[in-house]
Amino acid sequence: MEYIGFKNEYHSGKIHIYNGDCMDLLKQTPDKYYDLAIVDPPYGINVNMNMGLRKGQKKKHENKLWDKSIPDKEYFNELFRVSKNQIIWGGNYFTNYLQPSKHWIIWDKCNQNLSFAEAELAWVNIGNNVRIFKHRSTNVEYGGKIHPTEKPISLYKYILLNYAKEGDTILDTHFGSLSIGIACHDLGFELTAIELDKDYYEAGKKRLINHQKQLNLF
Repeated sequence: MEYIGFKNEYHSGKIHIYNGDCMDLLKQTPDKYYDLAIVDPPYGINVNMNMGLRKGQKKKHENKLWDKSIPDKEYFNELFRVSKNQIIWGGNYFTNYLQPSKHWIIWDKCNQNLSFAEAELAWVNIGNNVRIFKHRSTNVEYGGKIHPTEKPISLYKYILLNYAKEGDTILDTHFGSLSIGIACHDLGFELTAIELDKDYYEAGKKRLINHQKQLNLF
């Protein structure tokens, strides 16, 4: 699938990433083009990863406004139109737009000393069970944490191994730190992903390129 209208894009093997508004990408996409959408939209909770810092302590992340509100109904309509199946992180914040589901993924952060929730929920449109993935995320995985709500690569690998089939095409509309890109690269899945914020786009792209270079050394 070729997309037009994006100033910044990067293609490497089966990984295709874009810098821009996900709605511009979704509206160019044919119906049911992607086998599986794995997305992590803003939860609308105005997350601030600088909470709890002592006076004079250096900020961990620049305060940005990307988490002020959740996507609107049009986003979810387009997401369901272009993908056959969906896994939506933060589904508990989007209940106005999602149907009831028997299947949820719970990421248990293993009781870390966090200012935020000890677990996160993903809505899944396939399956009949609740699954729990336990992983104590660290800030040093593959070069350090570059996004305030970054999810571990191992979590995305777990999702791909349990919910995607060989040859499936994957979509991510808010790729953030691009953990999903590294997971798809390592497991051989084709990924199309987009990120609105240019800083996160560039940092995620650099993270992926560095990972690919490290693999080529061995």
